[in-house]
Amino acid sequence: MFSLEGFLDLPLIWYALISTAVFLYVLLDGFDLGVGVLFPFAPTDQCRDTMMNSVAPFWDGNETWLVLGGGGLLAAFPLAYAVIMPAFYIPVIAMLLGLIFRGVAFEFRFKANQNTRWIWDYSFHFGSLAAAFMQGVIIGAFVQGVEVSGRSYAGGAFDWLNAYSLMTGAALVFGYALLGATWVVMKTDEQTQQWARMAAARVLGALVFFMVMVSVFMPVINADIRNLWFSLPNVFFLAPLPAISLILSVFIWRDLKEGSEYRPLLFSFGIFLTGYLGLAISMWPYLVPFDITFRQAAAAPASQSLLLVGTVVLLPVILGYMAYCYYIFRGKASAESGY
Repeated sequence: MFSLEGFLDLPLIWYALISTAVFLYVLLDGFDLGVGVLFPFAPTDQCRDTMMNSVAPFWDGNETWLVLGGGGLLAAFPLAYAVIMPAFYIPVIAMLLGLIFRGVAFEFRFKANQNTRWIWDYSFHFGSLAAAFMQGVIIGAFVQGVEVSGRSYAGGAFDWLNAYSLMTGAALVFGYALLGATWVVMKTDEQTQQWARMAAARVLGALVFFMVMVSVFMPVINADIRNLWFSLPNVFFLAPLPAISLILSVFIWRDLKEGSEYRPLLFSFGIFLTGYLGLAISMWPYLVPFDITFRQAAAAPASQSLLLVGTVVLLPVILGYMAYCYYIFRGKASAESGY
């Protein structure tokens, strides 16, 4: 049987690949979900047309990373998939329904007349809002741990629903809204850009508040995370992550006021990177916190080897296609242009 086990650390490689895919999904689909969250608050229909056109060429390609993350988890770590999915069936289904609504809204809005366009405007908004909120809820419930008995999920259908997960859901909504607003700042001009700057400044304040709340309560609810972050010498190595997030927030605020078009989005990516690194450090090496590590959940070496060969071939193609797409549709969007 073909296997690369003797040459490569396959579980670690797949753990890194899936983590990277999830992070890329959060960044790339995050900004177009954020555009949807902000959509009904735009000042005019022309602004909404411009916002829609700014993400229309990219939104479906951005969701490729969600497929890779979920499909990779099923194929490379089937035990983790079998435990995690029953724990989050309800929020995952709600998230997928939100993504379906917004996908339908993209297509129908372009063809709707003025009398019915509001239906698809709100479908786009509430679909984006539901997807973003449920993703945050899943993260909040995930970091609290999943109840496991043997090799199965042992909790209830609503164990994911609690005050902390609702708070992280709201936090991610504001985080995506910041990505969406800074994306619109970069991709538009005139009235739409001015409104996006104002919206970005407002959601930035709310995001900083929720970042502080999530960071404070996460170690409170979990002793392992508290010991990791506040024990010596770990505190000296890990303290720069939240500090960098706050510094980047100040940079975003300054650049929004000074008229920069590109840096606010890049700095927003930086905030998500520091948050994701903090989450990864807190969860290491668990894939099902805090019971099953990524090595315990790994599929057979022959299966991971075969999957890795296919990924090595296809991943550069996906990356090349997406890079080409972003290059072709570079520059400013307008209310008239389509895709």
